[in-house]
Amino acid sequence: MQTACQAVQHQKGRRQYNKLRNLLKDARHECVMFFNEFQLYSYVPREQGEPLEKWQTRCIYYATVWYYNHLAGLMPVVMVTEDVEAIQKYGSETDGVFVVSFKSYLENFWPDLEAVHELYESIVQSRKERESENQEKNGKEYAEHLPLEILEAGIKSGRYIQGVLNVNKHRSQLEAFVRIQGLTNKRSELENDMLICGTKARNRAVQGDVVAVELLPRNEWKGRVSVLCENEPEEKTIEETESEPMATGKIVGIIQRNWRDYVVSFPPKEDIQSQGKNVRKILVTPWDYRIPKIRISTQQAESLKDCRIIVRIDSWDSTSLYPNGHFVKVLGRAGDLETEIAAILVENSVSVSPFSEAQVHEMPVNTPENPWKIDKEEQARRVDLRNTHLVFSIDPKGCEDVDDALSVRRLANENLELGVHIADVTHFVKLNSYTDLEARSRATTCYLADRRYDMLPTVLSADLCSLLGGADRYALSVLWELDKTNYEVLKVWFGRTIIRSAYMMFYEAAQALLDGNLSVMDDISELKGLDEKDKCRKLNDLIWAVEKLTEIARHVRAKRDLGGALELEGIELLVQLDEKKNISDLVPKQPLEVHETVAECMILANHWVAKKITESSPHQALLRRHPPPQQEFFAGLVECAKAKGFQIDTRSNKALADSLDMAEDPDDVLVNKLLRSMATQAMSNALYFSTGSCSEDEFYHYGLALEKYTHFTSPIRRYADIVVHRLLMAAIMKDKKLEPEEPLLSNKDLAELCHHINNKNRAAQRVQKQSVELFQCMYFKDKDPSSDDRCTSDGIIYSIRANGVLVFVPRYGIKGAAFLKNKEGLVISAKPDGTCDWKPGSLRRLRDKIISTTTDGSVTFSLFEHITVRISVLSSRSHPDSIKLDIISNQPRNTPGTEPTHETSHTSKTDLVRDVIRSAEEAQLAQEHAKNTLIRDEDREYCQTQGNSLYSLLEEIKELALLDVKVG
Repeated sequence: MQTACQAVQHQKGRRQYNKLRNLLKDARHECVMFFNEFQLYSYVPREQGEPLEKWQTRCIYYATVWYYNHLAGLMPVVMVTEDVEAIQKYGSETDGVFVVSFKSYLENFWPDLEAVHELYESIVQSRKERESENQEKNGKEYAEHLPLEILEAGIKSGRYIQGVLNVNKHRSQLEAFVRIQGLTNKRSELENDMLICGTKARNRAVQGDVVAVELLPRNEWKGRVSVLCENEPEEKTIEETESEPMATGKIVGIIQRNWRDYVVSFPPKEDIQSQGKNVRKILVTPWDYRIPKIRISTQQAESLKDCRIIVRIDSWDSTSLYPNGHFVKVLGRAGDLETEIAAILVENSVSVSPFSEAQVHEMPVNTPENPWKIDKEEQARRVDLRNTHLVFSIDPKGCEDVDDALSVRRLANENLELGVHIADVTHFVKLNSYTDLEARSRATTCYLADRRYDMLPTVLSADLCSLLGGADRYALSVLWELDKTNYEVLKVWFGRTIIRSAYMMFYEAAQALLDGNLSVMDDISELKGLDEKDKCRKLNDLIWAVEKLTEIARHVRAKRDLGGALELEGIELLVQLDEKKNISDLVPKQPLEVHETVAECMILANHWVAKKITESSPHQALLRRHPPPQQEFFAGLVECAKAKGFQIDTRSNKALADSLDMAEDPDDVLVNKLLRSMATQAMSNALYFSTGSCSEDEFYHYGLALEKYTHFTSPIRRYADIVVHRLLMAAIMKDKKLEPEEPLLSNKDLAELCHHINNKNRAAQRVQKQSVELFQCMYFKDKDPSSDDRCTSDGIIYSIRANGVLVFVPRYGIKGAAFLKNKEGLVISAKPDGTCDWKPGSLRRLRDKIISTTTDGSVTFSLFEHITVRISVLSSRSHPDSIKLDIISNQPRNTPGTEPTHETSHTSKTDLVRDVIRSAEEAQLAQEHAKNTLIRDEDREYCQTQGNSLYSLLEEIKELALLDVKVG
């Protein structure tokens, strides 16, 4: 009701009003705003001298009565208010209209909702205690926050700086940073984040809050601490020395609170008793180290002492050391897998509730009794590729949501046709349907180490939209005609198709075919049951297609490499489960060339679709940009590379890519992997954006070296791709001079949607990372580190700190801290055989090494040195468990070995690609240097390249046998 919304704005402020408006706008809640003050029979004029609150209550009551009469008295209507006078006055005035308090409403209308009753009591108790506490305590623990108007004026004038608070989880009481937003030239000295030292300077701000900061005088600036803490983070950090001061400030006000649900644990029984006489008021400890303890009121502390629960923060007054909150619900017993998974989801605000009945009712039916079929009218509107194209998919083992399939064939003119075929999700998911609204809210499928939570209902994600082998499916396809010699794109076609995937291959099988290993035939189910003649013919066709795709992908990649595309390194860990869902092993994912083949085809499709939709909708297209990283984030990478004698040039993506290619240690392949991993850590996050909200020079994708890029190839698991499919269909319709099937989002709406999707994507990435860390801990938790050989592994040092080193354990994909100084002040010492123990002594840190000196002598730990570590689990009552690394020998456990055969093969081919690129570049430079003639007008206008193209040069040096390298 209009008046009720205005009452919230008047009494609770703009933030609460905006929250209410957003809830109303969410179509899934099926709410309608009734503008009662503009309806003749429900409007009540305000009487002279009548208080605003009384008039608003009267307005709401008379509008409620009008609505009851509007329904002809067929349904009772409830008005909920905490105004006791209104309940007494209007409670029995009109039959069928109930005017009750919220407590009475719950008791009379929803008596069985126990959890809701408990939540209500918790909130009421929290409010009462807050009021009584404010009356009792006049002394202030913190400075008062400045009013919002003063903060906004101060930010405009440059006196205050706006930013987002980010607490260091390993020094949560001491160190936090504010990432500055919208910085102007008035503060040119602020290049990095601002340091906030101590909780007083943080002034009740909580992780994620948007705050206003006052910069302190330079003589009060401090530096960040460089000593290791437990569970050292693998986060983007600027390499700082202990004494170097940085911009430091104090928080003077909160622009926007970003409080959410928090997972917490109760303290042990003895701590509860020591908290004071009133054991109803308990300080609970959040799962997230960055969140302060929260005071809640409950009588269940004893019974729930071993459980994880959810609480919410209600307030944090200047008179209180801790925020006040209330109990919401119990998650389960701490340490149980499902409880820990639930905690990860809650902490990242990821909703995994089942799909509603309304959404399920929108789904097509596909059962053995009533199988789904291609619609004849729909078939007439599409290009049928089922009998003309060999279509197949290549995915991880066990993949159910197959978004994409590939095809390649030779045309009558001897040119090649490359096809990328993507599930046509928008055929089933119509704009603003219940399914679409839910998919938009979720924004992405969430992958955990042992499960996934789908963005779309299963009938779509694992069935009708999944490009399963042998099944007829609707697709949105991109087909390129490629020159038969240099693979230049001659033509491109976009459109809706019908396909039937002939093979559902997994990566390892496709790689085996590429390597000439035909024993994998038995793993390709579609070849089973065929006679030998048919099997050989089909297998030869499939091998030709996979090899040709790989050949095309190498040429496409070579072209991007010339532009500065980066080959970065990420650690992807596969959790292997046995039949009983117990963890049998942790295995880092091995890179295969076929991974790059598929990825390169997807990148090509995304790039061409980006160009198409931007051309058609220049100010309301959804693209993905990757901003250049901040140079200061490369400091650690540059210093590490210097330790091995490598120079890393970070001035551009091309310079970075070339210097990373050169930074290879022939004796240790892990050196280059670690340097690329460090480069990955230094990167900015790629972001979705609306083309109308950025200038064209900001469209560039730094990592891929492409002017325009988007996501089109995974609509089953990414909502951004669904938006792009609609944009592409609008562009196709525009080419045909037809109206689009569905209206496009405005630039403003699309920009808001992109912001939402970016947030959800980051949350899903954190969930995936934290679930892997959970399974790493579960794998090692039940093992004895002193006797189980699986807990001892080779590690490589990749960063030096004041009291230890950061170590990468390649066997398990673990990165973590290893201390050289323990809590008792003893330092590490090594015996002649390399085994380590603790002794009195001192540490001396240098740029590329750290020296531990004891009475027995000195031991040095250098960057990229291999050591032996013991892996154990550091358990915590309130926080997530973490991996602990202890150095047990300064010698490697194993001599750094070679990579698997397929990896070596891939590396050899990559080296040849680089040789070809360098040869091509040298030839082009030589031509340009020798060329003294003026550039012709038409060359200048159309940017024509003089002389041979890169791909002509590739043909000329074909004798390198780039495409036929085999490693015996």
